[in-house]
Amino acid sequence: MTGPDGQGRAAETPALSVQVARLGEPADLTNCDREPIHIPGSVQPHGVLLVLRGNVATQVSGNTETHFGLGVPEVLSGGLGALLDGETLARVQGALATESLNDNPLYLLTTPVRGRGLFDLIAHRRGQQVILEFEAARPGRPPVDSYSQVKRSVARLNATVDLTEFAAATAEEVRRLTGFDRVMVYQFAEDGTGTVIAEDLRGDLTPYLGLRYPASDIPQQARALYVQNMLRIIADVTYEPVPMFARQGEGVPDEVAAPLDMSYCVLRSVSPIHLQYLKNMGVNASMSVSLVRGGALWGLIACHHTEPRHLPYDVRSACELLGQVASVQISARQEQRDQSYQLQLKTAQTQLVERMAEENDLLEALVGSGMNLLHFIDTPGAAVCLDGEVVLLGATPSRAQVTALTGWLDTQADVDILHTQTLGELHGPAQEYAGRASGLLAVKLSHSRHDYVMWFRPEELQTVTWGGDPNKPVEVSEDGTDRLTPRQSFAAWQETVRGRSAAWQTEELLAARALRRAIMAVVLRRVEELGQLNDHLERSNADLERSNADLDAFAYIASHDLKEPLRGLHNYSVYLLEVYEQQLDEDGAAKLRTLVRLTQRMDDLIDSLLLYSRVGRVDLSFQPTDLNNLMADVLEVIAPRLEQLNVQVQVQPDLPVLTIDRVRVGEVLSNLITNAMKYNDKAQPQVQVGAILPDGRAAHPDLRVPDGVPAYACVLFVRDNGIGIREKHFENIFRIFKRLHARDQFGGGTGAGLTIVRKLVERHGGQIWVSSEYGQGSVFYFTLEA
Repeated sequence: MTGPDGQGRAAETPALSVQVARLGEPADLTNCDREPIHIPGSVQPHGVLLVLRGNVATQVSGNTETHFGLGVPEVLSGGLGALLDGETLARVQGALATESLNDNPLYLLTTPVRGRGLFDLIAHRRGQQVILEFEAARPGRPPVDSYSQVKRSVARLNATVDLTEFAAATAEEVRRLTGFDRVMVYQFAEDGTGTVIAEDLRGDLTPYLGLRYPASDIPQQARALYVQNMLRIIADVTYEPVPMFARQGEGVPDEVAAPLDMSYCVLRSVSPIHLQYLKNMGVNASMSVSLVRGGALWGLIACHHTEPRHLPYDVRSACELLGQVASVQISARQEQRDQSYQLQLKTAQTQLVERMAEENDLLEALVGSGMNLLHFIDTPGAAVCLDGEVVLLGATPSRAQVTALTGWLDTQADVDILHTQTLGELHGPAQEYAGRASGLLAVKLSHSRHDYVMWFRPEELQTVTWGGDPNKPVEVSEDGTDRLTPRQSFAAWQETVRGRSAAWQTEELLAARALRRAIMAVVLRRVEELGQLNDHLERSNADLERSNADLDAFAYIASHDLKEPLRGLHNYSVYLLEVYEQQLDEDGAAKLRTLVRLTQRMDDLIDSLLLYSRVGRVDLSFQPTDLNNLMADVLEVIAPRLEQLNVQVQVQPDLPVLTIDRVRVGEVLSNLITNAMKYNDKAQPQVQVGAILPDGRAAHPDLRVPDGVPAYACVLFVRDNGIGIREKHFENIFRIFKRLHARDQFGGGTGAGLTIVRKLVERHGGQIWVSSEYGQGSVFYFTLEA
């Protein structure tokens, strides 16, 4: 095999070089969504890509002769030592050994390579391979002060008042940094289409601002890659891809010759389909910076140039940093907007729930004057179908049409909330009243009757301006073959969209679920108050079973609603401490540290409260259980902690067999033993676990069983030699979140453990009590009478 330099060097050492081919079938628009773009098998020619496995060069791009004056076999044989002088090689090897390079491209230095000019050296690690990229640097170019440039840009972004102004400022700042002819901010919609929401461009170019592009323009695997690697550049769309070559021979692992995963490579060769797409647009160089929100691709900063253009690493780094700042600001601004609307919805929900609690007639509470469903969610029309009655509010379909709609809703999947922007596409008769109800949000109140709460949104007539005909995203190639190519016309193409309403926001769906739970709670309470439970039991049985599931869902959603803003407070506090602590005085920093501690404690309290709530509703599984085996399992789980604290645990050898829920009683024993060793100040903590059997109470004269405990009951106990408890606190210790010590004493905690223990014991039909001598130790007794 001849080498890329055409001089037959690879033939002299044939075990060193084999071409790495692109996998899969040839790329075409019929299969571009499956194209393995992360393993193209080739690179862009403005740099050299070298792969190391340990200290051995395993792959290299085929343009080493052009850039370094060395053939592929020489580079694979000599590795870095063939390219760098001794001092530079030592610096690079030191950086590779110490820097955090896992999926993290990092600029190492700018260095001459074999006297052939300066190269920026960028490295990252992918699995067991270290990937080095040598990009030709322009000599004499002064370095860019990325920090100052980005600081200036961030100051301008911070001064903007809304998303439109923010996006426009982002486009202008990126164009100022890069000098590209056109810079656009491109936002994705839920359906995958994208719209140019901001643009800064050279005066003689045709604007693209406001144009929408089909989802097919950016396939799914490309979107995933944009999330992984925030920046991608194409210096010249007319480039000829440079193939990769790999070491091959005996003793060389197969994966060495496998196509290289270039997900994080700047030099990665680009899909030929995308290159043709850019050529069709008249673009000769491009760069994109990802805008990511919540781990998903929110949009792109897309840069185009009519001539080939290569940006050095420092300028790209400034753009990437600016993209990260923009991503954070977009997330913060949208979260602020969302939270404002959430607060509005929660306020309306509170008022409506209060009205339902005060009003005897539930239907009147929902539709009466003043606060009603139209004030709850921002819609022009609503309807309530309850106990055979249909009440309409505002702009809605007719009564007969709403009744027919409930019949259609009954046939849908067994869901509590149904929402759509295109009701006419799902329910044909709805096309007749699209002007009043193209959008529907329906809440099912009963699974056995036609009871619903509905909100309607009218058709939102839209004129969408596309960048080219979205119905013709591909064209037959001009060479007369049947090969499909990207469309060539990007002229504005307008389409009128009918039968679609404004979208239902996530906050509105959550509010509708919360209202459903509130209505169900009111209905159940009133049934009980009126003594009509027996009359309603048969037809409501299915609803009540579903309500139990809803209660579990409510616990989860309630925790999510509370924990989400709490997590935001915690994360922002930690961020402020990490970034700005040196700029704050000690008092300010101390207050931030206190805020971090308080948010963490609030998170722990919510978790404990949810666990306590769940303990009261979970079904128990009773079965005969040997307590000796159960204690062995419990001690095995907590053994590391016992060993760490040097705790001696003595277990009575003849524990009985009881009919209990094995898992829950294990939690009881584990909690009590953990407390016994936690609240202990002795040099040798001791814990004793045993049982007082009905016929063996005389064998334990030092243990006291109150008169109220049945004579037939088996009394279990956990005794310790810890700090003890004063008698006045015997009842307080079982109250939730009640701690007798400071939060940071004796290992901290929320104070919910003993509350949960008592709940579990009571679920078994038993009782729990404590006796203690302050400073000497405590004994916790409990019975399990299930």
